[in-house]
Amino acid sequence: MRRYIKIFSTFARACLVRDMTFRVNFLLECLTSLGWMSMNLAFYLLIFSFTPEIGRGSGWSREPFFAFVATGLIINAIVQTLFMPSASELTEMVRTGGLDSVLVRPLDAQFLLSMHRFDFSSMANGLVGLGLLIWSVLCFPAAPPLIAWLLYPLLIVCGVAILYGLIIMLAAATILMGRNQSLYDFWFYITNFSRYPAEIYAGPWGDPLRSFCTFIIPILLVVNVPAGTLARPLSGEAWGMVVLTFAAAGISVGLSRVVFQAALARYRSASS
Repeated sequence: MRRYIKIFSTFARACLVRDMTFRVNFLLECLTSLGWMSMNLAFYLLIFSFTPEIGRGSGWSREPFFAFVATGLIINAIVQTLFMPSASELTEMVRTGGLDSVLVRPLDAQFLLSMHRFDFSSMANGLVGLGLLIWSVLCFPAAPPLIAWLLYPLLIVCGVAILYGLIIMLAAATILMGRNQSLYDFWFYITNFSRYPAEIYAGPWGDPLRSFCTFIIPILLVVNVPAGTLARPLSGEAWGMVVLTFAAAGISVGLSRVVFQAALARYRSASS
């Protein structure tokens, strides 16, 4: 384990040096991310100028909803920084044969393929999300209980683990198909559902979609449960969702490992 931590820190340091070598590009990427995020926040403020909450009777009034948005920014910033840059390179590695050199190294292939490249500019949104979270929680009518604060970082880790499992399974599809340029597109389509509270998915079309995105592809657990832990009282149903999130995180990581190893077993190198 110590060896992998040392390699991880070496990768992070090398990527940070690369980003700082091209400071103007790094700053432009940060500003682009912040601009996109600012437009989204302005859109949400516009919505709350017409309605007191998102979804009738959902309980997601302005401050709790901004805590929800902040949680999503933090989780996605971690994923976009640590995992997505490496996963996006996998298609080219499979096509050109770069994957062959990874597989002969005396290290775990999944570790190398998912954590060899970082994008530190993506952390800009995470820092803004942290500030937004602090502001929104301070505006709550009542402070969240201690148990909520203890669960919140653990649930953040679970949300990251669920998204990591999804990334690895998409990467496995890249290995099997040899070329998968739709990785980012499919990622956006799936994670787009997690940007809104689960309560808005209701009705004849919304209920099946909510069940599918909770129990089959647990994308609605990623942000809803940690944000709801801070914004709402921990009732019996809320505790059930907390337990489900922990279980979904473990299953997602475990299943992604099985799928990734199965994909590697079918890989025959670019030269075969």
